[in-house]
Amino acid sequence: MPVLCVCVDDFGLSRGIAEAVFRLAMQGVVQATSCMVGAPLWRSDGARLREWSGLEAGLHLDFTAHPLDASARRSLSALIAAGYAGLLDGALVRREVSAQLDAFEAVMGRAPDFIDGHQHVHQLPVIRNALIAEIESRYRAAPKPWLRSTRRARCSAVGPMERFKASFIEQIGARELSALAARAGLLQNRHLLGVYDFSGGPPRYEALLQTWIATAAPRDLLMCHPSAEAHPGDALAAARRAEFEVLSRPGLVAELLCDAGLRSGPISCC
Repeated sequence: MPVLCVCVDDFGLSRGIAEAVFRLAMQGVVQATSCMVGAPLWRSDGARLREWSGLEAGLHLDFTAHPLDASARRSLSALIAAGYAGLLDGALVRREVSAQLDAFEAVMGRAPDFIDGHQHVHQLPVIRNALIAEIESRYRAAPKPWLRSTRRARCSAVGPMERFKASFIEQIGARELSALAARAGLLQNRHLLGVYDFSGGPPRYEALLQTWIATAAPRDLLMCHPSAEAHPGDALAAARRAEFEVLSRPGLVAELLCDAGLRSGPISCC
């Protein structure tokens, strides 16, 4: 049966996100989580994650929130502009990529199962080249980490805002990253689902979730951002709680997957 992978982003950012990952993993709802190694709780929560089996753990490459070298931090808009203007320091970027992989391996005791980017920065110019070069240098033997593709699904059932945002994310680097990944022999997911503006509460998220799963193709990835509790100062706190409320509803995701003729599973097993 075709596989859809559900991945929780931002692991390490707050205790509520970690609790959401573990609870949803126990329910069989999520199969992967993407880790911010510069975030406040990475070391403590990562130690718990290391003990879990059957849950893929990846590096959520971060240049906008908690990079390890503060001098590498930029806003997303500034990072996009600098990348396309050729103004990013390639050596600094490569060191940051290497340092974040080191930090992941130090806690997990192994290479990441996959790599993606916080706010999708892994696909930007300079960063994507540094990432591929580091993977090829560091991980010479199989299996190598797979890379998140931001290729959008052609889904007319979602609203115009979701279609626009998904298109913008794809346009800032999906095709170029996929070409590099193919040359390096790196697996990617087929499409990225889960893009929306984080508004509307549980009713809207449930409606979007139904649409995403109903229209999913084999080897698609559904990213999500649930948290079991609100974290002070988190701009996405309400959306995270809404996502957790919907995703943790007993039997909901399993029923949606069954109706769509899909099963849950990690990308690497597709």
